[in-house]
Amino acid sequence: MYKTGLGQDSHRFLPDGTDKPCVIGGIIFSDAPGLDADSDGDVIFHSICNAITSVTHVSILGEIAPKLCKEQGITDSKVYLDEALKTLSGWKIAHIALSIEGKRPRFQKRATEIRTSVAEAVGISVDDVGITFTSGDELTAFGCGEGLQCFCVATFTHS
Repeated sequence: MYKTGLGQDSHRFLPDGTDKPCVIGGIIFSDAPGLDADSDGDVIFHSICNAITSVTHVSILGEIAPKLCKEQGITDSKVYLDEALKTLSGWKIAHIALSIEGKRPRFQKRATEIRTSVAEAVGISVDDVGITFTSGDELTAFGCGEGLQCFCVATFTHS
């Protein structure tokens, strides 16, 4: 038995020169400012959380993450993803496909590093993580460099 989950997340960048790091897929990118979010704003991990929510119906980013952030000061999106993975009850991620839109930072040279980080975070092979990037050609706010958007399609198998 299989299920498919769809997740999306987006955040604006903070102004250039802010101290908050830009974290994408659990990796720090020094060539862009941090993202405007209560958490680290990791759009990859957030989109995966939302893909899991679309299968489990447990609101990670809408309920669990805000409590962790406000009550315990936890802003690391990897912790939110760990909480999402706990809700799978018998389901296992078999494959993740990610698509990121944004003019900055430049992702292509770090694609393998991102895929490896995601694979380790969710417990699958790096070969089971696909990722594409588009600059957006200035057609949206993401394409103009104002923020980032990530879509995730996740395939789940029942164990």
